[in-house]
Amino acid sequence: MTSDAAPAGTLLALDFGGTKLTAAVADLSTLEWRQQASCPTPASGAQSREAITALAREMLTPSLPPIAGIGVSFGGPVDAARGHVVHSMHIPGWNDYPLAAGLSKAFGAPASIANDARAGALGEWRFGTGGARGSLFYLTVSTGVGGGLVIDGEPVEGSSGLAGEVGHLTIDPSGPMCSCGRRGCVEALAAGPAIGREASRRIAADKRVSPALAALLAAQATLTGEDVGAAAAAGDQVAIEVMTTAGSAAGHAIAAVIAVANPDVVAVGGGVTKSDGVFWTSLKAAAIGAALPTSTSVVRAAFVDTAPLYGALELARRAVCN
Repeated sequence: MTSDAAPAGTLLALDFGGTKLTAAVADLSTLEWRQQASCPTPASGAQSREAITALAREMLTPSLPPIAGIGVSFGGPVDAARGHVVHSMHIPGWNDYPLAAGLSKAFGAPASIANDARAGALGEWRFGTGGARGSLFYLTVSTGVGGGLVIDGEPVEGSSGLAGEVGHLTIDPSGPMCSCGRRGCVEALAAGPAIGREASRRIAADKRVSPALAALLAAQATLTGEDVGAAAAAGDQVAIEVMTTAGSAAGHAIAAVIAVANPDVVAVGGGVTKSDGVFWTSLKAAAIGAALPTSTSVVRAAFVDTAPLYGALELARRAVCN
């Protein structure tokens, strides 16, 4: 990666995920990564802040130039303008927390934060499939389902910071209950845990429909999306049906985005998208089939798992250069 000429310095990129924390440092002038480190996400916001700060400080050796800017991807709603985390749906201790100000004080540099889906969209636009031009929508299908829209290099926040949140777009009003309290959201149909739950439900009702998954379910509390994806790839009919439904739900969300925003590119990432075959086929079919004819490209994200970290890098660069 290269960039326009910039002063010497170090950029600090932080990714607060629901299961993993990642800290990374990069060179300001070249945007080349220097080091990265991760650890499991602790059980509270305070512990998470302590843990990611410790990761960062371990990488900030005397040989590195001082930190010039900090960028943060956070797995939950944020108020980017104020630099506050609104709350976390997974970890307590984050309600209305001034994360940007806290990091600026700790490391002596300006900080900018974004929701992980918007950070992912910015990272994919700047360094990945977007080619740093035009408009891009990023959809992540993993533990949850999120989305972010970038137009001409600027993440779209919306009046309440909810722009792009297609994970809670209703696809099937009579579908399964979502964590948001509504039924049939994209997340309740397509996210990894939802895929695992639906396959588990079907097999619990009749173990004969999938002996292989039934045996796996007997050995663990519930199936995972990864379990179901692997079974679908091996030809298991229940798994194929569940993955097809999940892919179709994600695809209909993309079709809605195409209808409203008509971006140049839709980049799809997240752990569930690593499953080839029926998930991706049904996603593409729904995305293109349910939308009006369009020049929008629906592609795999260049950074399936790390787009938010690349977005944090771009946020850090902008904290210095913009």
